Amino acid sequence: MTSRGAGPALSRKNYRLSTEPEKSKVAGIVNSRLLNDYLHRVFTSADGNQPAAAYRKHLTFQNLQEHLDRLLAEENGSEDSRDQGAEGRLGPSTVVLDHTSGFEGLLLVDDDLLGVIGHSNFGSIRATTCVYKGKWIYEVLISSQGLMQIGWCTLNCRFNQEEGVGDTPDSYAYDGNRVRKWNVTTTNYGKSWAAGDIVSCLIDLDEGTIAFCLNGISLGTAFDNITRGAGMAYFPAISLSFKESVAFNFGSRPLRYPVEGYHPLQDPPVSDLVKARRLLGYLKNVIHIGIDVTEGKLVEKDTSMWQLQGEPTVLITLAHIFNYFSPLMCKVYLVEDVLMTFLLSILERGGAVEAHPLIQQLLDLMWLLMEEYEVHECLKQLLMSLLRAYRFSPIIPDLGLQIHYLRLTIAVLKHEKSRKYLLSNVLFDVLRSVVFFYIKSPLRVEEAGLQELIPTTWWPNRFTKEGKESKEVKEESAEERLRRRAYERGCQRLKKRIEVVEGLQVQILKLLLNNKDRGGGEASRYIFLNKFRKFLQENASNRGNLTVLCPPEYMVCFLHRLIAALRFFWDGHKAKTPAALSSDEAYVPPQLFYNGKVDYFDLQRLGGLLSHLKKTLKDDLAAKANVLIDPAELQSVTMDDLDEDEESATSAAQSQRPSAALAIGGALARPGWLSSPTLGRANRFLSTAAVSLMNPRRPLGTLEKVKVRTLSVEQRTEEDIEGSHGNEGLLLGRPPEEPDQPITENSLLEILDGIVMMYNLSVHQQLGKMVGVSDDVNEYAMALKDTEEKISRCPKRRRDIHEELLKSQKVFSEKLNHLSRRLAWINVTIYSKEKMQDIYWLLRVCIRTIEHGDRTGSLFAFMPEFYLSVAMNSYSALKNYFSPVNSMEELPGYEETLMRLAAILAKHFADSRIVGTDIRDSLMQALASYVCYPHSLRAVERIPEEQRISMMKNLLAPYEQRPWAQTNWILVRLWRGCGFGYRYTRLPHLLKTKPEDASLPSLQKPCPSTLLQRHMADLLRSDRDLAPSFLNSVLNQLNWAFSEFIGMIQEIQQAAERLERNFVDSRQLKVCATCFDLSVSLLRVLEMTVTLAPEIFLDWNRPSSELLLRRLAQLLNQVLNRVTAERNLFDRVVNLRLPGLESVDHYPILVAVTGILVRLLVDTDVQGAERATAVMLADPCFQLRSIQYLLGHTEPSALAAAAPATEKRHFSLNTYTEYISAEELAKVDKMLSHLSEESKQAAATTLPTSEEDLCPICYAHPISAIFRPCSHKSCKACINQHLMNNKDCFFCKATITGVDDFTKPASS
Repeated sequence: MTSRGAGPALSRKNYRLSTEPEKSKVAGIVNSRLLNDYLHRVFTSADGNQPAAAYRKHLTFQNLQEHLDRLLAEENGSEDSRDQGAEGRLGPSTVVLDHTSGFEGLLLVDDDLLGVIGHSNFGSIRATTCVYKGKWIYEVLISSQGLMQIGWCTLNCRFNQEEGVGDTPDSYAYDGNRVRKWNVTTTNYGKSWAAGDIVSCLIDLDEGTIAFCLNGISLGTAFDNITRGAGMAYFPAISLSFKESVAFNFGSRPLRYPVEGYHPLQDPPVSDLVKARRLLGYLKNVIHIGIDVTEGKLVEKDTSMWQLQGEPTVLITLAHIFNYFSPLMCKVYLVEDVLMTFLLSILERGGAVEAHPLIQQLLDLMWLLMEEYEVHECLKQLLMSLLRAYRFSPIIPDLGLQIHYLRLTIAVLKHEKSRKYLLSNVLFDVLRSVVFFYIKSPLRVEEAGLQELIPTTWWPNRFTKEGKESKEVKEESAEERLRRRAYERGCQRLKKRIEVVEGLQVQILKLLLNNKDRGGGEASRYIFLNKFRKFLQENASNRGNLTVLCPPEYMVCFLHRLIAALRFFWDGHKAKTPAALSSDEAYVPPQLFYNGKVDYFDLQRLGGLLSHLKKTLKDDLAAKANVLIDPAELQSVTMDDLDEDEESATSAAQSQRPSAALAIGGALARPGWLSSPTLGRANRFLSTAAVSLMNPRRPLGTLEKVKVRTLSVEQRTEEDIEGSHGNEGLLLGRPPEEPDQPITENSLLEILDGIVMMYNLSVHQQLGKMVGVSDDVNEYAMALKDTEEKISRCPKRRRDIHEELLKSQKVFSEKLNHLSRRLAWINVTIYSKEKMQDIYWLLRVCIRTIEHGDRTGSLFAFMPEFYLSVAMNSYSALKNYFSPVNSMEELPGYEETLMRLAAILAKHFADSRIVGTDIRDSLMQALASYVCYPHSLRAVERIPEEQRISMMKNLLAPYEQRPWAQTNWILVRLWRGCGFGYRYTRLPHLLKTKPEDASLPSLQKPCPSTLLQRHMADLLRSDRDLAPSFLNSVLNQLNWAFSEFIGMIQEIQQAAERLERNFVDSRQLKVCATCFDLSVSLLRVLEMTVTLAPEIFLDWNRPSSELLLRRLAQLLNQVLNRVTAERNLFDRVVNLRLPGLESVDHYPILVAVTGILVRLLVDTDVQGAERATAVMLADPCFQLRSIQYLLGHTEPSALAAAAPATEKRHFSLNTYTEYISAEELAKVDKMLSHLSEESKQAAATTLPTSEEDLCPICYAHPISAIFRPCSHKSCKACINQHLMNNKDCFFCKATITGVDDFTKPASS
């Protein structure tokens, strides 16, 4: 082995040569007496005693190896008796899971056969070794907290997809998910487990008992008198449901929680362990003892500041030690028990990691004196042991265990050579390195010590019984104030402790993002960058593959730490380069999306597939960005190529599996069992299942044989990323619209892009999920408040009820105490003010990125869709998830950010450059939500006038050929609060029912926008083509929606009248209610239009006005007749009060119709009222009774028929005085009087019309139009409506060229 550092050339075979007398003088070897003393002090005997100088053998480097061999042999001899395995065990000495015959169902098993993931309904697997007498223990590391049964079974147990361990007579199991024990029957037992816990399974075959421990705490004896005797031997076994995962430790590693008297199933390597500890002792002696050459004596040294300093005597002594020590450090048990323990002890003295340079010196020694493959294996096992220890350490109040392991991780990663090796080959490849950035949430707050940290609990009490925030802010009592302040102080104490852990996690990332350590190859940051991109690719491309995906709770923590580290380096660069942007102005420049320097995998772009964009926009790329697309590349991008890529990647992964990185246990990967003939026949087991729990992703590097159409991530160098000498690196192809200004280091831009992608992949989803704890607190707080009110009202004589209520009160209080402490943890780790600022910073990054991309014109289509998604989702998270703890209004620049996001939504919801229907729908929904809240609606009103008018024009586009329901909802929200009786938040008849989530957009108070209404009115008046096309489409959709609604309630009524009325399909009810809601909202849009621009209907100089008015009158009469007919279909279905049809009622639809009629007949000029009245009365469907119904007037015959049912109340607008003003009711009275008078006059003056003079189409109006050239006739309403969609004559199919008025000649 060639030396790798200062000092003489050393090798395991030739280091003795440097001890020859003539070389010792040159090399500086100390004299023989001093050397002898030194070696005897270092290499003490097993008992630690040194013989007197006269009796001990003279030691030199020439006989040192012999002396060492003898010392280690003595040590081994004394331990031989302990090396014998305990009796009572059958099976291989190396205990693993039985992947050949001991399983049932579909399972994914680790490379080391110690980890397993359920891949079917309820898969079971047992170990290869069983026990029949004695006391035995094994540990299970819980990676997910779902449904599992862990314990022991015999060989005769037969499991299936429904029955597992504990469901058969001779199997026994503990289930921490349901908190039960199982042996055919089940009873309560133990505590609930969580991901990150360790379950110890103990069996005492001498006493016949089985017990379990959780994180070292005994749960008590679970089973006694278990079956023993001839032929009865018990195997460790587990049954687990789909996607649940665990890892076993049968003794291949030190047990985390050993129990006295119980043996692990696999014997520890006792002789190797003794040897390793002995050699470590010699190593410590070398560090402790120094040689003072000038004085000629040995001296004690300060171990913390020890340095090698190239002393040949010390170096050769260490070489002898490492000659024996190095091979032992490739074994996982020894690394964890000996090396990791020693390194942790160095850091136990406290102080900063930098205050302990000894660890760096030891790592230098390892790289110098160990073979390269040994260093690699040792470092890998060390880091994996650290990760396991970090992940499966219980939460204690000061988080001391987590801090301990993170500090050692930092110390190891501070060593440049070790860091680069681990980054290149272990982090992201072998294990989920992001586990180091995760802080797990304690499920059991008592064990985590939160009771001591937060002794006083508190929860908000500002909710009414309906769950809405109380309107009046009640004065906080003195007791409540004290409790809240004590709780807040406890939360602050917790926050300070968690911030220590977060600070250490950020330190790790700062080491990985170091771009100055170019010694011996590429800087760490560029290795990290390539690995990080692969990590993102695997999480983006395998959304359904659990074994590959990083859990979302890890992603949330990783995102925040990465943002902190990124901003540190970004602002550091700004300090050195004043012209660059600060992190507060960060954005991703648009050229990253099209120059091919950053791989976006197969993620959707705004303009569609990348291959399509390269073909259609290649000229724009060449002209604007000077980016030329290789024609050969365009030809190769076909669907066939993409399929081949997937196949080649799969085959490569399968063929290369033997070289996969090692798994938890660290035993060598077993390529042989993958091709086992037994396994091939066992079709219930995946043959490609060797996927590590700690290595859930495919190994990278050599396994990725995928065709790339841009520069491969693995091949990129620092120059490719940062650029140099005229090469712009990642910023190649700057468009003319982009300012020629340095932003920051290019590598940081790619990390920023990755952070945005991470948020989109799973962070937002997880943020929404964790809000559930806050919702639980609110529900329990409401239940407790309700119970306390019942206790105060309970009569004294009913002691039984009083006692039950007190029990309920106690249960709710205990649950709230538990949840409030857990909520404190979640608020600190996920929803703190600092985390909110991170998400807000990310929102602003996305907004700036979208704005810069938008300026590039057609090249905007290259932007990945996730930028728009993250902009919308991060705003939603800030508004909905963080608001109970922190207010969004307090964020700097909040108003401006809100306005800029509003401008993005307003501009891009109808942007032709965006082709994906999903992202277009998301933009529309986001805008619809935006206009429901006053503060965000005002932001829409603050965007430039040109953009506002453009937005309203897009909203008024015809409703055909597009998803119009959201558009209509937006217009309705802009009107709500202005319409007739339209000032309600919830419908009057629903007030007594429990509301849905009060934060829903549909339950917000009305906040109309008069500014946007004015823009709408101006557009409808000024654009003579816009108004008819828009209104005809609204009328068409209203006709469809209301007709569908009537058809459905007919079916519902028929179903309800049958004996099996309970079987009305819930989906049908939901669709029916949706059609009703759509009808109401379309009527409101018509009311809005009639109010803002009545001339569109009443100014008959406009070519389409009369037709629009006739169509409107026809539809209004149809709706009124259907809804107001006495004892009609609508009445009967409303009175059924079916679940799902809660919104269906008379009030919403009748007040909407009334609003339109009042505007046309009362709130207009005389001429307009006359025209509207004439059209209404001329419609054959018009019935005055329908108008009378609005005010509760009914026909005499109807009253007589209804006389027996005196209790039945008729609908009347007069009963809704809280919702309808007196002025509005007066207008309805005036309208009814007007229509009554006009209908009487019309009836008196109307001459009988012969059938020949009636329109042959509708038979409702006299003939009034004649067609050119065919001279057929009809009324104007029929021909005008027909000509909207068809130019052919009704009768002869000739093309109509014109329509003239027709007046019947007087002679006839």
